[in-house]
Amino acid sequence: MVEYIEQMLSWMPESMVTVLIINLKIMAIVIPIMLAVAYLTLAERKVIGYIQVRIGPNRVGPRGLLQPIADGLKLLMKETILPSNANRFLFLLGPVLTLAPALAAWAVIPFDEGMALSDLNAGLLYILAMTSMGVYGVIIAGWASNSKYAFLGALRSAAQIVSYEIAMGFAVVAVLIAGGSLNIGEIVIAQQGTIFHWFWLPLLPIFFIYFISGVAETNRAPFDVAEGESEIVAGFHVEYSAMTFSVFFLAEYANMILIAFLAALMFMGGWLSPFAGLGGLSEFLFNIPYLGKLLGSGIHWLIIKSAMFCFLYLWFRATFPRYRYDQIMRLGWKVFIPLTIVWLLVAGVLVIGEVPPWFDKTV
Repeated sequence: MVEYIEQMLSWMPESMVTVLIINLKIMAIVIPIMLAVAYLTLAERKVIGYIQVRIGPNRVGPRGLLQPIADGLKLLMKETILPSNANRFLFLLGPVLTLAPALAAWAVIPFDEGMALSDLNAGLLYILAMTSMGVYGVIIAGWASNSKYAFLGALRSAAQIVSYEIAMGFAVVAVLIAGGSLNIGEIVIAQQGTIFHWFWLPLLPIFFIYFISGVAETNRAPFDVAEGESEIVAGFHVEYSAMTFSVFFLAEYANMILIAFLAALMFMGGWLSPFAGLGGLSEFLFNIPYLGKLLGSGIHWLIIKSAMFCFLYLWFRATFPRYRYDQIMRLGWKVFIPLTIVWLLVAGVLVIGEVPPWFDKTV
């Protein structure tokens, strides 16, 4: 596809062609993500509705499928109100600083073997750097609003994000030790084999800690104390309205999808097929016309695995009550961080001992 575009644009200077192709690749990633974010909001309302024995949105479009578009148009037409004595520049910068890192992190996400915008050798390090920047948007939004409620919400949210970012960082280090690389594509390739060769099994506690920390870092239920309406109105974004308000939610859902993709890539074999490595059964299934191609490795498996993790986000919100703030901080600092440090040592021993089937270099 890229070669075909290059041939069509052969009359243009090479530098302009390169810039144009990079922009097209960025649009090919950002547009589906924005659509996924929009329809994840619909999926959340539908899933929670069904869990609570309700129908959910069903008026706008067939079965409510146009509801996200209606919500977006409504927010576009609303007026953006700036609080009196608020810092205008920082007030508008806060939502941008929250959303931009959530989108920039996708630059190193491989969707299939060799299918990434940038195949960075230090991809995991880049991901950690980008996701850590989101806290600045939260702090700036709370401070610039000139509201004590927003400032208190920002402090609570920032403390929670930083606490669970440490546990997530240690979890990523464990994956780095297991995969022997900071390159996300190479980590996926290191999991080749059967479903039991994937890193979810040797790193099972780390797997759970990473995903639960991701739920806490995105301020999702049951860790959404920063937005506890009965306690501090609506958290750090209480003074925001219209599109500036919606950008925070775009960032939240974009981060949810990002963490789901990373969990699938680092622990669940990414684009690898769960039917691979089953000997004669794999050969039989993969040789079936059409079905074999569907059951083989590819981007569709990564999307299916990520969708499963996104569903867990929605299920948690409809199921668990909100934790107290002291319980959340205790879980992060006294349970998750010590456990990840211990499992880092376990992962190191497994790698040094070349424990099969995950780390046996002779296979």
